[in-house]
Amino acid sequence: MSYSKTVLNKVFSAVFILFIGISSAFFFCVACVLRICTAPFDPRRIVSNVFSAFWASVYTWAMPYWFVKIVGREKLDIRKNYVFVSNHQSQLDILVLYRLLFPYRWVSKSSVFRLPFIGWNMAFNNGDIKLKRGDKESIKAMMAECEDLLRRNISIFFFPEGTRSKDGHIGRFKPGAFILAKNTGVDIQPIAISNTNKALPKYSLTFQGHTEMTVKVLDTIPFSQFSEMAPDNIAAMVRSLISEHVC
Repeated sequence: MSYSKTVLNKVFSAVFILFIGISSAFFFCVACVLRICTAPFDPRRIVSNVFSAFWASVYTWAMPYWFVKIVGREKLDIRKNYVFVSNHQSQLDILVLYRLLFPYRWVSKSSVFRLPFIGWNMAFNNGDIKLKRGDKESIKAMMAECEDLLRRNISIFFFPEGTRSKDGHIGRFKPGAFILAKNTGVDIQPIAISNTNKALPKYSLTFQGHTEMTVKVLDTIPFSQFSEMAPDNIAAMVRSLISEHVC
C-alpha cells in the first residue's frame, strides 16, 4: 500500500471513529429511554436488543468501504432460542453479527462494559453477560447466569475461542458454550464469519480498503445430535464445521 493511501486510511479511520463516538452518545440516550419504557412488558429485553442491532448496523451501512453479506438468516426461528457460537476474527465481528437482527445476549470480557456508551448499553440496557478472564468465580457466575437465561428461552452468543484470531486461523474452542447447550437441551447455532480481519486487523484501529465480509448461518445442530457427546468433542465438531465455511 502506498504511503499516501496509508495516511488517507488513517485519517478516514480517525474521522469514522469520531463519528462512532459522537453518534453512540445519541443512540445510548435513545436506548435508555426505550429500556425504561419497555421494561414493564419486555423482560427478555427484545426491544433493546433489536435497537442495538439497528445501532450497530448504522456503522456498517455508513462505511463506504464495507459490504456485509448475510447468508442463511432464514434458518433462524424467532420462536426458538439458541446457543450461538462463532469464530472471532476482528473487533468488527460484533457489528456484522448484529446484522442478523436476532435477539441474543453477548458473553463478553468485563473490560468491554466500561467503554462509554457502547459498553454501558451492554450492561444497562441489553443485559449482556460479563466475564473476567482467568477468574474462576467470574466464570462460575457467567455459567450460572447463562444457564438461567437459556432456560428462560433467551439466546446466548459465544466466541468460544475466547479472543480474536491473529491471522484468521480458528483457534481451539473452549467447552463452556457446549456445556451449557448440553445441560439445558438448547440447540447449537454455528455461525461462520469471513474477512472481518481484512477490514480491521487485530491490534489495529485503521480500517483497510474495500472489503466484502460474510456472516454465514450454518445448519442448526439439534440437541439430539450431541446429547450423548462430551463437551470437548462437541466443541471440536463445531469448530471443524465452522472452519469448512470460513473463507
